[in-house]
Amino acid sequence: MAPMKNALAYAGEHRETALDMLLSFLRIPSISTLPENKNDIQHAAEWLAEQLTQLDFQDVQILPTSGHPVVFGQRTATDPEAPTLLVYGHYDVQPPDPLDEWESDPFEPTERGDNLYARGASDMKAQLVAHMNAIKAILASGDLPVNIKYMLEGEEEVGSPNLRAFMTEHKDLLACDLCLNVDLGISGPDEPSITYALRGLIYFEINLRSAVSDLHSGLFGGAVDNPAIVLSRLIAGMKDADGTITLPGFYDDVRPLDAAEREKKSPRDDTWWLERTGTRILFGEPGYTAEERATARPTLDVNGFLSGFTGEGAKTVLPATAMAKISMRLVADQDPEAIHESMQRYLEENAPESVEWTLKSLSSCRPSFVERDSTGVQAGVQALEEIWDAPVEFVRMGGSIPVVGLIQEILGVDSVLLGFALPDDNIHAPNEKQHLPTFYRGIDAYIRFTYHLADMYKV
Repeated sequence: MAPMKNALAYAGEHRETALDMLLSFLRIPSISTLPENKNDIQHAAEWLAEQLTQLDFQDVQILPTSGHPVVFGQRTATDPEAPTLLVYGHYDVQPPDPLDEWESDPFEPTERGDNLYARGASDMKAQLVAHMNAIKAILASGDLPVNIKYMLEGEEEVGSPNLRAFMTEHKDLLACDLCLNVDLGISGPDEPSITYALRGLIYFEINLRSAVSDLHSGLFGGAVDNPAIVLSRLIAGMKDADGTITLPGFYDDVRPLDAAEREKKSPRDDTWWLERTGTRILFGEPGYTAEERATARPTLDVNGFLSGFTGEGAKTVLPATAMAKISMRLVADQDPEAIHESMQRYLEENAPESVEWTLKSLSSCRPSFVERDSTGVQAGVQALEEIWDAPVEFVRMGGSIPVVGLIQEILGVDSVLLGFALPDDNIHAPNEKQHLPTFYRGIDAYIRFTYHLADMYKV
C-alpha cells in the first residue's frame, strides 16, 4: 500500500521535527488547576490551533466553555464515503509539585537516555503530538483516507466539569462514526495492548445528624444515639462478610465476564497484587481473582469518614454529626442513576429514626465497554501488531475516563482507546517522562491505524 508506506517513510525521516514540536508544547505550563496559569492554558490552546492550521484543517476554533476552552478543527477526506474519526485529547497538565523531587525543570523538557522528562510528557502531550505528526505524514504522502475532527479540552485534569455542556451544545459539530481517545497507554515498551473496558464511577457523601450540637458523653451518652456508630453500622451493612455488596438490586445489570476473559492468564496474579499493595491478605468478592475484582467487577469503598473529636488527646464528646464519602466503581451496563436509587433505598430501609440523614451524589460517570471484534478496535490491533511485531493484549482498566461514557451517551459512538503511555511514566508525579522510542512507534501506529480504519469501513 504505497500511501501508507510513503507516510511511514516520511515519519521516519522527520523524527527530529516531531521531537522539536513536542519540546515546544511541553514548555507551556498549561496547569488547569491554578488560576495563575490561565494565560498559559490560553497559550496552549492557541498553540494547538496553530498546529491544526498548519495542517490545513478547516474551521479551526478555540471554543469557549464556562472554564477553559476546547480546541476544534476538522479536515475532510477526498472520498465522500470515508468515515469520520473524532480525536479526543486534552492539553492541560497536573501541577508539578513537589518541585524539589524533580531532577530537572518540569517545564524545560530534558532528555536522559531514551526518556524525555517534563510535566505533561506522557499525560498527554506526547500522545497528541504523535497523532498530529501521523496526520502530517499522511498528508505529505497523499489524500487523507478518513475525515478527521479534533476535540481537545483544557479541563481533563480537573474532572472535565464543562465537557458535558460543551458536547451537548456542539453535538452536530462533533458528529462522527468513531472516537479515537489518545489519552491511554500500553502495558510495556514491548507489550502492545488495547483497553476495551473502563469502569464507571459514582461518588456519594452521606451526612447524619442526631442532635443540634455535640454533647457531653457523660451527661447524654446512653440517652442519645451516636451518629458515628449509626453510620458505621450502615456502612458495614453495605457489604457482607465476604465483600459482596448488599445494596438492593446492585448487581442486577452487571455484565458478566465471558469465557475468554476468565480463561486469559494475566501476569498480575494474586502474588503480584500482594506485593504491589503491601497488604497481608487479599480480600473481595468470592469466585474472582484479584485482577478481576480490580478491573471487571463493581466495588464500594469508603474514601473518608469524619465525626466527633479527632485531635490529640481525649475529649469526651458525643458527636452530633457523622459524614462519610463513599465511591463505587461500576462496570458495563450499570447505570449511575440506578445505583443512586439503590443507595437511597438502602438508607431509607436501614437508617434508624434516631438520626436525620442526607445523601448527595458528588460526581458520576458511566462505565464503557467496546467489543473487541469491532472495526475500530481491530484497526488498532492490526496497527499495533505490525509495529510491535507482537500479539496485542486486551485489557480492562479499573479506573474511569468520563469522556468515554459521555461520547457514547451524547454522540452515540464508541471510542477506541489507543495511546502509548507506559506504566512507569510517573504520570501526575515528579519526573514524569515519555519513552521516546515508544513515542516514535506511536506515530507509526497512528499512521497504520488511520489507513486500516479507512480500509475496514470500505468492506
